[in-house]
Amino acid sequence: MGATYIIRPSKNIFLLQSAPTLFAQEYVLEFQNCFDRALVVPFEEIETILHEDLRKTIESVYEYVDPTPLASASIAQVHGARLRGSQEDVVIKVLKPRIEDVLVADLNFVYVAARILEFLNPELSRTSLVGIVKDIQESMLEEVDFKKEAANIKYFRRYLEIVGLERHTTTPKVYHHCSTRRVLTMERLYGVPLTDLDSISSFVFSSETSLITALNVWFGSLLGCETIHADVHAGNLCVLRDGRIGFLYFGIVGRISPKTWAAMDVFLASIATEEYEPMASSLIAMDATGKDDDDVKAFARDLEKIFSSIQASTLTLQYFRFMSTKVLVVNCDVLITSTFY
Repeated sequence: MGATYIIRPSKNIFLLQSAPTLFAQEYVLEFQNCFDRALVVPFEEIETILHEDLRKTIESVYEYVDPTPLASASIAQVHGARLRGSQEDVVIKVLKPRIEDVLVADLNFVYVAARILEFLNPELSRTSLVGIVKDIQESMLEEVDFKKEAANIKYFRRYLEIVGLERHTTTPKVYHHCSTRRVLTMERLYGVPLTDLDSISSFVFSSETSLITALNVWFGSLLGCETIHADVHAGNLCVLRDGRIGFLYFGIVGRISPKTWAAMDVFLASIATEEYEPMASSLIAMDATGKDDDDVKAFARDLEKIFSSIQASTLTLQYFRFMSTKVLVVNCDVLITSTFY
């Protein structure tokens, strides 16, 4: 299981890496190596993958490829390059050899182990252990398919364009003619990680404002983008030389279906009007109860009891009503005013 652990380090480590003001500096600096300083694959192996996947000589696609990697992360290695013809600076993200095979083997072992544990102890089925492992398995296997990452980048770029956030945020352009399942060629963005506070101060007036902008853009994408960046940490965000925020990685994303958004719309409206049957129906539609055959009327009565018990807290109820009237979801489109940022 060692390989899989390295491929997806604990999110607790990412929290420690991304919070230099909360933890001892020596620990933060050491764990920040997990962002982009994993073991390096020899360039000869990278060249082999490029030749196999592009089915052309490297020289016919790229004028130059730097043999020294810019970064080496858990599943991929990134090299700087320049496209032949257009002379554009790009980065080439290459899947590390044999990573997918190791990942499939380890995840299958974890899945079988989870099934056995639930069989031996039926009480564990209440924790949805097998379901959790299956979700992790699907997510991690998507992460090693760069065609899917390219599609996720396209969705995010379209979201930025529609909402008018391109002057605040960007993400790399994908060059599809030299991208495959194992190779992703993207525009090179020049900037510094969000953790490099000293360098950020030379690009923007306030590093705090940059962080707030990144969070606002991400929260806006929950409503306005087809996919949701599900791996937001300092290693996947940077501040560019022009002050914009760069979102660099879309291998892990979340998705919220139109059905769930519609149910959320009904749920928020029912809070404002104190209609408990629509509230119950919407929660069932969002799979919040885990079952499709719930007694809506009985569930609505239970919800009414809960809300009645908190009516003494006027501020809490007013907050729910205020929030429900401020959210507008129509066919998963959202309008964000300029004052949001």
